[in-house]
Amino acid sequence: MRRKINVMLVSVAGTAILLTLLLVTVVCYDLFRKQVFEDLRVYTKFFDMLGKEGIPADWKMIHKYSGGNLRITIVQRDGTVLFDTRAVAANLDNHGNRTEIKEAFEKGFGKSVRKSPTYHRSTFYYARRLDADTVLRISREAAGILGIFFGVLPVLALIAAVLFAVCMLTARFLTKKLLAPIGRLADQLDSGGEADTYRELQPFVQTIRRQHEAILQSARMRQDFTANVSHELKTPLTAISGYAELIESGLAQEKDIVHFASEIQRSSKRLLTLINDIIRLSELDIIRDDIVFEKIDLSEIAQVCVDMLQINAEKHNVTATFSGAPCFVNANHDMMEELLYNLTGNAIRYNRSGGSVAVEVEQAGDEIILSVRDTGIGIPKEHQERIFERFYRVDKSRSKSTGGTGLGLAIVKHIVEKHGARMVLTSEPGEGTEIRVYFAAAEPRQ
Repeated sequence: MRRKINVMLVSVAGTAILLTLLLVTVVCYDLFRKQVFEDLRVYTKFFDMLGKEGIPADWKMIHKYSGGNLRITIVQRDGTVLFDTRAVAANLDNHGNRTEIKEAFEKGFGKSVRKSPTYHRSTFYYARRLDADTVLRISREAAGILGIFFGVLPVLALIAAVLFAVCMLTARFLTKKLLAPIGRLADQLDSGGEADTYRELQPFVQTIRRQHEAILQSARMRQDFTANVSHELKTPLTAISGYAELIESGLAQEKDIVHFASEIQRSSKRLLTLINDIIRLSELDIIRDDIVFEKIDLSEIAQVCVDMLQINAEKHNVTATFSGAPCFVNANHDMMEELLYNLTGNAIRYNRSGGSVAVEVEQAGDEIILSVRDTGIGIPKEHQERIFERFYRVDKSRSKSTGGTGLGLAIVKHIVEKHGARMVLTSEPGEGTEIRVYFAAAEPRQ
């Protein structure tokens, strides 16, 4: 980037220098041209004045003392050349069609410039009417615009080289100065303070900082997740390995083998559930465009879920009920089942003996509200913001004893986000918990 900006600045400066020098050449030539015509006009006026004063002009003498630079010609109205300081008048062709001659007879004066074949020199003509029948024309040869340009080219080249060198140094200095705040930004990216950079770059800086913080947070989450996965997998594997070793070594008595086998099976199930939840979370982490959304009746899925979990509820001595009318949402059917099984299963698992779980689906305006309410142990205020984090448990010992993996609510959070819904948690320790999920309502099926 530094090289690109430097080259761009030098290119702009170089182009500006060349264009300026060309413009100066054109302007100088225009001034030179005007000055030549002014000199010729003064000569013709002076010679005309001499004639009016009765003083005859010695044209040859004037030509001689002008160093041969002036060419003096006298032309009649019919175009006949009466006198010329550089040629015999009789040998010259008719001048009646010359621009400056015609203008002089019409307006009193006339001028023109004719270039030589080489285009390096030009002849400047100025004519003045002396009387009704004669015109005095004075001309001189001078350098053309290309001649002037090539004449001053060495000086222009030297000036251009000096200016170009100055521009290169200035461009290098400006590039360094322009990029300095951006360089400092890279060092200040982790700081919480305001970045020392250009005001116009502040929105860009804030976006980059947010992305940087998100990347760091994601990296920390992945690191924590890896550590938690390792720990969670290690516990059931250690139990399985320990019980199997006791059985293999023959140290376990025959009456204990059944108990050990039962513990191995329980740890295996917990391990399998944990692996399935980890795989499911990994799938939800991937941004996918192939998720199928369809119009479904959320109350129908909720009713089926409650019916399927009745056995589990009875096992925990909990009453599970459903209430609600048909309510339609645009959602993925499998994900809705997963969401309901996780929420309802958690409500049963973390309930108290003799408690209840109420699943309700209702419509309020343009929203469909799914509510899962239990009479369980509740969640303290300081833990409520974190229970949707992966592997976060309020009561770790109770969670493991009930078979929880600590990933159910994290899966729920992902599903809610993918459906553009929102989730509200209300809980009081000792009184129970209610989780409400708000979906956009869909038109009912025809």
